[in-house]
Amino acid sequence: MIEIPYEQYIREVELLSSNITSYNEYPFNLPAVRNLSVLNFHPNVTFIVGENGSGKSTLLEAIGVAYGFNPEGGTKNFNFSTADTHSDLYKYIKIVKGVKKPKGGFFLRAESFYNVATNVDELEKIDPGLIDYYGGRSLHRQSHGESFMALLMNRFRGNGIYILDEPEAALSPTRQMALISRMHQLVKENSQFIIATHSPIIMAYPNAKIYNIDFNYKEEKYTDTDHYKVTKEFLNNTSKMLNILLN
Repeated sequence: MIEIPYEQYIREVELLSSNITSYNEYPFNLPAVRNLSVLNFHPNVTFIVGENGSGKSTLLEAIGVAYGFNPEGGTKNFNFSTADTHSDLYKYIKIVKGVKKPKGGFFLRAESFYNVATNVDELEKIDPGLIDYYGGRSLHRQSHGESFMALLMNRFRGNGIYILDEPEAALSPTRQMALISRMHQLVKENSQFIIATHSPIIMAYPNAKIYNIDFNYKEEKYTDTDHYKVTKEFLNNTSKMLNILLN
């Protein structure tokens, strides 16, 4: 029996398949749901990858909501709702938690980070010191990438659980490398990350688990992922690849 480290806040997620009446309707018709049974998470970093439409974001949303985060993102203390668009998948999964509880955490959704920033501004009117946890400056008065880095460097702390949905949407390649560095600092401080991404830079983080939804949650080595192989082929043979694509 493999001993699970105490630092692991989310050990696994299980689909309660006996409660599902049909796999022909959303969200149960998505590959991320249809192929899910029990998914074990790395105590440090787990990546979930797959093609657009595979259901990565829907799965992360369900994990985040089932764990107690606001559906649109933020910490567990956020309870705003701009649009009630999240699926009911969270009702059909079971989160198996570790022994220790995290001291903090954050659910980041690229598509609704604007709404989180708006809510931070509104809360700051009630608690003026709140903005210090986000770098001391309104997230709306920064670029998308700058605001995310402010969040990462100031709001993310050690002993936390962080669920990130496509964080690369806000970040340049250089900032994606900065994300890896910050992740490593937080991992050394007993934090855990669960990340859905398309970025071959971000998923290069060493010793992480990488699950490919397109192949029934097959665990892959970094260099075996399409993200790595396609990017490498394109960069090493740019003219040849462009010739194929444009002709």
